[in-house]
Amino acid sequence: MVAARITVNGKETPISPAAPHTTVLDFLRERGLTGTKEGCAEGECGACSVLVARPGVNKPTDWVAVNACLVPVAALDGQEVITSEGLATAGESGMPVALHPVQEEMAVRGGSQCGYCTPGFICSMASEYYRPDRCAHPDSAGGTGTGTGTEHGPNGFDLHALSGNLCRCTGYRPIRDAAFAVGTPTRNDPLAQRREQSPPEPAPTEYTRDDSAFLRPSTLSDALRLLRERTDAVVVAGSTDWGVEVNIRSRRANCVIAVDRLPELREMRVESDHIVIGAAQTLTEIERRLDGSIPLLAELFPQFASRLIRNSATLGGNLGTGSPIGDSPPVLLALEASVVLADADGEREVPLSDYFTGYRQSVRRPGELIRAVRIPLPLSPVAAFHKIAKRRFDDISSVAVAFALDIEDGIVRKARIGLGGVAATPIRALATEAALEGKPWAAETVEAASQVLQAQGTPMDDHRASAGYRSAMLGQSLLKLYAQTTEAVSS
Repeated sequence: MVAARITVNGKETPISPAAPHTTVLDFLRERGLTGTKEGCAEGECGACSVLVARPGVNKPTDWVAVNACLVPVAALDGQEVITSEGLATAGESGMPVALHPVQEEMAVRGGSQCGYCTPGFICSMASEYYRPDRCAHPDSAGGTGTGTGTEHGPNGFDLHALSGNLCRCTGYRPIRDAAFAVGTPTRNDPLAQRREQSPPEPAPTEYTRDDSAFLRPSTLSDALRLLRERTDAVVVAGSTDWGVEVNIRSRRANCVIAVDRLPELREMRVESDHIVIGAAQTLTEIERRLDGSIPLLAELFPQFASRLIRNSATLGGNLGTGSPIGDSPPVLLALEASVVLADADGEREVPLSDYFTGYRQSVRRPGELIRAVRIPLPLSPVAAFHKIAKRRFDDISSVAVAFALDIEDGIVRKARIGLGGVAATPIRALATEAALEGKPWAAETVEAASQVLQAQGTPMDDHRASAGYRSAMLGQSLLKLYAQTTEAVSS
């Protein structure tokens, strides 16, 4: 097997002698690329942002910004990485002779003061700069006004691309100005040209140091065989959860198995009666491929962490952790989704409502992994996702509520409600569903059902919210849904 290597700013370099748990951030800084900073080591500040060549949605390659603090460098074996230093045009001496357009705009518009966060902002901004379907929005002249205009510039720049980058001294207005001022890549821009060729195929990896191993099997059957043999293995996809464990809690694994590039886990298939979403597709890939065809997921994605996290995180990973405050389970519960579990002996399909068995526990057996999520069709026409958190974006839920209702002739024919943050597991609000079904979609029905919803689950007091607040928010969420639907009908 070929020795593990990574291409950084166009130069190939061996990963050895880095330990298997070494992050891309530490690997780069040890090689003098100190523009990549450590701010939080949890994927929340974006100071460590770098660009990775990934399979594209609209072109063969997308330049995707990721948190270098979370990704093991061994996970990028055979891959291409660009840092903030690599964006500028370099001369023969290696020194930059011309700033990249996003660097230029940040400089001339005062988007940098202390400079600590600036390289991360620039990499995230460059990812959006190279997004192939970025185009001007007619309702966003000057980036002012309401609706889309406040978050999209006249150049089509989506400010959500910077939602995972924090600045503590400059203020965001000049950074926003720089983002809304960048033009489009020129024809001779090498990174723009690079999008027309496919990214490197994921390299099968067997990287071992000091009795620890990072393994990337090439097929699902190989991965399932490894899982049966290595019962101590940690399975990772985007590493957005495991990376935090490594950095903050100093967790180490004897064996890590990466499944994020397995073709069998990256399918997207639309059938007449269901949609299959591969467990290892990133949330950004799912969002762009579905393009709003599942409205409930379309509401979820902008509220799920940040773009940097969504560029790496997967549905399989979010369900696999079993967290009671994960944002996708309530939505998938409302959609009546099921999970396809695979092991060396075969596959089985489990309704998500039967999947969780306790705090961070599930029916998934040793040696099994989530291969796909299956969503039945047709979809309920009335849907909403309400996330209650301390920040509008890039925050953990205090309460998450997802609704999917069929309302015909003013009667609730079917109701599915998923809840997060109010029990040891994500749950269906069965009692509230029963209180709605067969009843008129009217204020009296909704007010009574909201009282039922307040009593669902077993919320607790913690640093994010009190139990009483969580219960109150459950009831309010149903009243909000009713107000939104009646307002839509009246307008």
